[in-house]
Amino acid sequence: MKRLLAFGLLVITLTTLISPTYAFPGGRDDEKCDELVAQSLAALEAGQEIGDINCLTAPGLSAIELRAANAAMQTYAPPVQQVAIQDDILFQRRYRRIVGDVLVYDAPGGNVVQSITKGYNFVSIRQVTDGWVQMSNGQWVSSEHVQDAQVSALSGIEITGDLTYPVAWMVRTARPSSFPGGPEDTNLDRIQQYTLLTIYATEVVDGWEWYLVGPGLWLQQTRVAKLKPVQRPADVGPTELWVAIDLFEQTAVAYEGDRMVFATLISSGLPQWSTNEGLFKMGVRAVSTPMTGASGQADFYFIENVPWVMYFDNDIALHGTYWHDAFGYRQSHGCVNLSIMDSWWIYRWSEKAPNGAAWVYVYSSGEYRNDLPAWARRSR
Repeated sequence: MKRLLAFGLLVITLTTLISPTYAFPGGRDDEKCDELVAQSLAALEAGQEIGDINCLTAPGLSAIELRAANAAMQTYAPPVQQVAIQDDILFQRRYRRIVGDVLVYDAPGGNVVQSITKGYNFVSIRQVTDGWVQMSNGQWVSSEHVQDAQVSALSGIEITGDLTYPVAWMVRTARPSSFPGGPEDTNLDRIQQYTLLTIYATEVVDGWEWYLVGPGLWLQQTRVAKLKPVQRPADVGPTELWVAIDLFEQTAVAYEGDRMVFATLISSGLPQWSTNEGLFKMGVRAVSTPMTGASGQADFYFIENVPWVMYFDNDIALHGTYWHDAFGYRQSHGCVNLSIMDSWWIYRWSEKAPNGAAWVYVYSSGEYRNDLPAWARRSR
């Protein structure tokens, strides 16, 4: 009976520890775990009693690798500097959303001059008085139809040296897991949206990458947008300016030749309006311009004063965005949405290219999966 009990303990232990779903970095014993398991099974078949096996047969990172990663966490500082928020740029205009079907007047309580169809409508305003709001074109709407816009305070990073470890941004506030493949650990603090993280190690569990971003802090790849260097396209010269747009990770990286100088999050086109892949050159540029589309449809939009616009694929552009704060997710009708600060940075930087015609390289470093966990799905 004692022998059967020991065998039962062995089966439970091995079933729990061998499962790849719960593979995680272990200690020194894990590096010889396969050998220990084989010895125990042989002893069991010989009728000998065995004790519990406290090791992992598939630890992923070795103990040596984990110790190296932990040591790096204590000393490594990525060579980056976050772009400082400038209120005079971020709030250069007073942005608002127009809600519902709205009549537009030539003066407060005056004559109707036009109407705005319900949709994705955003304007900048001049003044507010006695329940009326004056738009930048001088016309008026009732204040009951006006809401504050969701201006994002996201700003990217200037890169001043070689990155020893990859960096990534948290795309939505969440708690990390204490081991790859595990649930959120409620004992750990939440990591806030847009936090810049360093990835010290990677494990693959059930086909998903899990990133070690701090001591005992693991995040599934869907939690973050990872900065991935990409090779300079053949048509781009060794000293030319170009911006790499990764549709899979939802990032933008500015290059001078082969050197990364800036990186940030973007929002590209939704599946039904995908941003085209390819190599383009910036064309028409505008400090501010209106954009409109989908007339007569449910997704109709009219957006005044879109800031820092750089067209590169016909009517598709890199531009600033003041109407959402969901960078790292696809959001647009095809354009590449940037925060206001980031579009300002790229606009000014790209002016160094002849006629401001920097290259834009749009590609995808991976393929979207349909089997996202429920918490990773995001409705528009």
